[in-house]
Amino acid sequence: MRISVLAYDRCLAAEVFGLADVLLIANRLAGLRRPREAAPFEVSVIGARGGPVVAAGGVSLGVGPAPAACDLLVVPAFEVVSAAELDATLSKLGSEISLIRRAAVRGPVAAICGGAFLLGEAGLLDGRRATTAWAFAGELARRYPSADVLSEALLVRDGPVTTSGAFSAAHDLALAIVRERLGDAAVRALAKVTLLDAGRTSQAPYLDPRLHVRARDGFSQSVSRWLRQRLAEPYSLERLAQALNVSTRTLLRRFKAQTGCTPLDHLQDLRVGRAKQLLEASDLGLGEIAREVGYLDLATFSRLFARKAQMTPAAYRRRFRGRAEGEAG
Repeated sequence: MRISVLAYDRCLAAEVFGLADVLLIANRLAGLRRPREAAPFEVSVIGARGGPVVAAGGVSLGVGPAPAACDLLVVPAFEVVSAAELDATLSKLGSEISLIRRAAVRGPVAAICGGAFLLGEAGLLDGRRATTAWAFAGELARRYPSADVLSEALLVRDGPVTTSGAFSAAHDLALAIVRERLGDAAVRALAKVTLLDAGRTSQAPYLDPRLHVRARDGFSQSVSRWLRQRLAEPYSLERLAQALNVSTRTLLRRFKAQTGCTPLDHLQDLRVGRAKQLLEASDLGLGEIAREVGYLDLATFSRLFARKAQMTPAAYRRRFRGRAEGEAG
């Protein structure tokens, strides 16, 4: 399987080589089992312009030319910390976007993390399900409204286009490639050797509303601020609209256009995010935490939390509070 990884200025080198190195180790393990057979993966790092590229952090990478054909083109993310930087960054990557568009005509394309924005610019997300780094999912949905962005998904394949979640999802994409080519047994062996988690299926446990990257539009920020200040109060769309001097219809339309979700969806994310903080850092019981974020019924809160975080509140506390205490010790 010929895989080309597209490197470009300000790309994240760890995503380029994270995927390449996992597949290299997969080749070595396959060679131990079947020494007479050719390596299953051939990975090359390519560029769209010729000459070396300077990755994020100033690391210079040598790249090869784009091949006439490959079995999969993989697009890593680029360094960016705010929605305001996206326009400037994407405007400089016209050659890369054109290469991606041409490659998609010939075969499958995959993106790691924020590489999904390059696929979006190439028109490959139109009418497709997709994911990206959870912190940028709302911005991806806003920029490419015809895409169905699944912010909690770790890996989404829709036809010939695959997208993956944040940063270390480069490893999850590599494992998925190995699974498709060599099967589950090869993935289990690879995961043991590399200490990778082959059972991850969701970004949901890691979501933190405080770290979401959003457009600098004052309206959506005003909505979010109003909701954050009233987490424990009953939700009222009419009251929210009145506070912002707009109709409920305008409120829903503008907020959805800017964030990719409804105010109620956002409020639930804020409530679960606050509950995560309390589960990690306080000794409050689950009932007390539920009330702190606006739920008198513990069962209702627990169902919402489990749906959003893909684990129960108790399991979340054991996993993340226990980890923090263990590291401190």
